[in-house]
Amino acid sequence: MKNILFAVFLFMIAYSVTNAQIYHLSLEESIEIAKSKSYEVQSLLQEQIIAENELKAATALLRTNMSMNFTLPQYTETIQEWQDSTGISFFQIQTLRGSGNLYFYQPLPTDGTIYITTGLSAINDYNTDRRATTFNTRIGLTQPLNSFWGYNSIRSDLKSARLRYERSNKALKRAELDLVYDVSASFYTLLQRQKRAEIAQMNLERQTEAYEISKNKYEAGLIREVESLQMEVDLVEAQNNFDMAELDLKSLTNSFKRLIGLELDATVALKGEMNNYSVVDVDPEKAVNMAISNRLEIRDREIQIELQQLQINRQKAQGLPQASLDASWEKMGVSNLNSFESYSTSFSSSWDNLMTRPSQYQVGLRLTIPIIDWGRNRTLVRAAEARQQQNYRGKEDEERGIEVEVRNLVANLQTTFSRLKLLEKNVSVAERSYSITLKRYTDGDIDSQALALERTRLNSAQTIHLDAFVAYQLLIADLTRKTFYDFLNDKMVE
Repeated sequence: MKNILFAVFLFMIAYSVTNAQIYHLSLEESIEIAKSKSYEVQSLLQEQIIAENELKAATALLRTNMSMNFTLPQYTETIQEWQDSTGISFFQIQTLRGSGNLYFYQPLPTDGTIYITTGLSAINDYNTDRRATTFNTRIGLTQPLNSFWGYNSIRSDLKSARLRYERSNKALKRAELDLVYDVSASFYTLLQRQKRAEIAQMNLERQTEAYEISKNKYEAGLIREVESLQMEVDLVEAQNNFDMAELDLKSLTNSFKRLIGLELDATVALKGEMNNYSVVDVDPEKAVNMAISNRLEIRDREIQIELQQLQINRQKAQGLPQASLDASWEKMGVSNLNSFESYSTSFSSSWDNLMTRPSQYQVGLRLTIPIIDWGRNRTLVRAAEARQQQNYRGKEDEERGIEVEVRNLVANLQTTFSRLKLLEKNVSVAERSYSITLKRYTDGDIDSQALALERTRLNSAQTIHLDAFVAYQLLIADLTRKTFYDFLNDKMVE
């Protein structure tokens, strides 16, 4: 039984390993996976959908709206009091109502409304055995006149919705660029750890070779025992450094898989070379102009200024005279027949009355003039204007900060590139020097301490070059996300 369970266990392990997905990823492929699976980007996509629908809703305000309402047969029974010389008596009032109305509304860009209403209603009074029917149609106009010199709510709401939609698009693009940078940083850091593990492995192989040479020399009586023991200690240290590098690589690989949205049991192999990079020539003036033109922070400040201006206009309008023009034309037909008459006869009678009854007209101008508010509105306007001045100064400070940031970034990029070229030569020299030193140690010209020093120098040169390469790649990615411009391919970020 134990053998069967052990066999099933081995089968499950083999099945899981076989079915685990294997990814051979370049930087571009890692970024595409992260864009499709990242929680932050998916959340911002929903924000964009919200803003898009709010914009559509604001645009729909300028279109014709139609609605209907009905009062289905509604029976009402109430008690009414009657008092005469004989005393107080009570009697019931029984009615049955029904109505239907159709409404058309057409908002105007001037903040007014044209409307058409038409309806039909019938009331049965069972106490008098009478049925009253009414048919009416009204066409009207409501126009706030202060929208011409004050505040237009429809245009302001539409502009606010457009600005919010633009802001959501900018935020999504900035989040994508931030994600690209984060994935690039994680990718190159993982590649760095991978190369460090390779360096640790090469160091272990070199130390193993040196240990074997020292062991043979000691057995031949050419060196002292202490030198052979030191080589053995260095070998143990090299083995420990290699094991730590492997453990660090596994830990960072899991973090990378989580960032881009892969399963933790997936196997990831990165496609990239640490000595393969492109030379990027960046004009600082162009980089600054691109950053100021495209950065979300600047546009967000501009949107705040526009929204605050709408608030200022709204506040100023509250201190101005308010006027509204109302006009309507209405036709109405009524009939009052016995309840035993059919509904068709009642409706026909009300329609005939509609055709013969004169039309009704209404024109009115309403005017509200503020007289005394003890300066309340004026102080609110000044407060809103002070906030606007804060927005202007904040925008200027944001622009200066971005200019300093981008110029420093470009200077750092150029310095890092020069350093990277120099470190390439250092690695080449260190590799040649180690080969010569190893041969001299084999020939007995130098001791183990000189070989260890040269090996340490080679490891240091390779590690420093690795760090410089990663820093250079991340500076390019950082410049792209902070200018919305791809200087590597000389094009705007789509």
